[in-house]
Parts: sequence; structure tokens; C-alpha cells
Amino acid sequence: MKIFVTGASGFVGGAAAKRLVADGHEVVAMSRSAASDAKIATLGAVPVRCDLESIDASHVEGCDALIHSAAFVEEWGPRDAWYKSNVLGTKAVLDAAKAAGAGRFIHIGTEAAIVHGQDVDNADESVPLAPWSTYPYCATKAIAEQLVRDANGDGFVTIVLRPRLIWGPGDQTILPAIEKMARDGQFAWIDRGEVMTSSTHIANLVEAIVLALGKGHGGEAYFILDDGQRSMRDVMTGLAGTRGITLPDRNIPSAVARPAAALLEKTWRLFSLKGAPPVTRQAVMLMSCNCTLNDAKARAELGYVPVISFEQGLAELAGRV
Repeated sequence: MKIFVTGASGFVGGAAAKRLVADGHEVVAMSRSAASDAKIATLGAVPVRCDLESIDASHVEGCDALIHSAAFVEEWGPRDAWYKSNVLGTKAVLDAAKAAGAGRFIHIGTEAAIVHGQDVDNADESVPLAPWSTYPYCATKAIAEQLVRDANGDGFVTIVLRPRLIWGPGDQTILPAIEKMARDGQFAWIDRGEVMTSSTHIANLVEAIVLALGKGHGGEAYFILDDGQRSMRDVMTGLAGTRGITLPDRNIPSAVARPAAALLEKTWRLFSLKGAPPVTRQAVMLMSCNCTLNDAKARAELGYVPVISFEQGLAELAGRV
């Protein structure tokens, strides 16, 4: 197959492109700069110079499938950054794929699309999307997912994959953030890290992407997860341990952290302060709400089975295997 990938210079898209090339597919990838060109080329893919604003059918011409992993995932940024990238960008990629005659569109979604600050316990895909969430990343990923699912039909198959806390080799978000906070003496647990969470190793997500190229029902979403559920403390302690970092026992109750984060965000916006606040509402929510999910649908309809366990993944990151 000839496959177009967005976000190939990033964590998920890069891992997907590398696997697809290894599997013998012809991979072309969105590239916004010479640096991205070089990175994409090292994966064995062909860079195509465009971005989420300029992409059109000519960039996707001849492709059988498109994997859309590019997104604005930051906790903080300009007010319109999430909408421009996650909603308008997804619409542009969808339009280009359809106009070019691509037969399949695989969208890398997220469990955040159903989140509005509530505990999520063993949720399946029947839980409704939350486009009205006050968390901009969550809201815009929900809107984007609905666009993708609504586009299914007339020979154009759309599939949404929803990982949770993607981690593993090449992670540019979770482990680097833990390292920086620990190094700067800013790390603290919220509610002692006792909330329960699901997670997704990058190898498991990439396996699901490969499966979705030929399986799954159009217009549907699928949670893609590691086996089991763990406390946030166990997940973060395990990840930090792969870098030889011992996290402190410092703890902040969520009843204190939530209003503090909201006040900090308002202050940063009001005075147009540079950088991000020391803590954001999204970070507090992530650390203080249960988020456990059920991947039975992916197992039944995609034939998905995790290819690496949580323990194996930690061992690999630590260089023990």
C-alpha cells in the first residue's frame, strides 16, 4: 500500500512510519521543514512539503490510506492553537484524503475526547464525546473525532484509534515532563497518585494502526490499551525509574490544586505572561481523576492484542533487555 502519514516527525507518526516501511509499504509523510525532511527520510519515508493549513489532494495523490497523527497536544498555548490544529487541521487532512481518492483514513484520537473533568471507570466506546469540555485539548479532539467518524461512507472508510497516556521509546511528552519537574524540584503528587489509569505503549498503538489498515468497522472508534490498569503513582514511578529518577513524596490535595491551577491560568491569560503556568488545569485533572478504559471492542473487531506488556516496556526503556 501507499500510505500518507501526518506527524511523522513526532512520536506516534514517526513510530508508525518506521513500522509501515519495515512492513514493505510505500510511505510518504507531511513535512514542514528541512529538519523534518531529514528525520522522515531516516525512517525510510518520503517527505512531502505541506502542513495542516496547506495540504490538498495533490499531496495525497495515489495514496491508498492516510494515518493522521499530527495534533496540538500541549497543555498550554494560544487560545486558538488547539482548534486550528486539531479541528481545522483534521478537516483539511480529511478533505485532501477524500479528494485524492484514498480509501481509508486512520485517525489517532484519544480518550481525552470523552473527558470533561470526571472520573472515568472502565469506560467503553459507548461513552459520549465531550466537545463542550472546558479543557481545550479534550474539546477539540472530540470535535475532530466526530468529523472523522461523520466522513465515513461512499467508499471512504474512517477509523478512530483512542490510546491513553502513550509512552515508550521516543516519547516527547510524558517522561520528559517527569524528568524536568523532578530535576527542577517541582514534582508533586496530587492525591498521592492513587487514581487508577490505563496506558498505551507505543508498540501497542502501532500494532493497532497496522491492524486498522485492513480491519475494523468504518465510522467507529476503538480504545487501544496496554493490559491491566495501574495507579498513576505506579505508572510515573515506573517511568521515572527507567531514568534512575526517584520521585519525591511531596503531595498536594486536588481540592487545593484545582483552584490554584485555574487561578494561575487566568493570571497568565490576563497579563499575557510568557511561557506556561507552573501547573495547568489539564495537568491537575490528569493526575487527580480515574481514567480506566475497556478495549474489548478493539480485540473483537480489530483482532488487537498487546504486543508488549507494561513490565516489558519498562525493562526496554531502562536498557535491561
